[in-house]
Amino acid sequence: MTLKSVAENSSTPEWVRSSYSSNDGPECVEVAAVAPGRVRVRDSKDIAGPQLAFSAASWSAFTGFAAS
Repeated sequence: MTLKSVAENSSTPEWVRSSYSSNDGPECVEVAAVAPGRVRVRDSKDIAGPQLAFSAASWSAFTGFAAS
């Protein structure tokens, strides 16, 4: 999954889903790069709900572990 950073003058993150997720259903985790070195994660079923925040290094370590 490739994340793009939000432009410095934009407050709207670009949320992305894994290419393995179906676009038909709402059961996905969405991820956005919200600042240099910062990543947020949310549940697509509740986009206004709580979000988890990670450093980019922590998110990379987690996804690497989950993929193995």
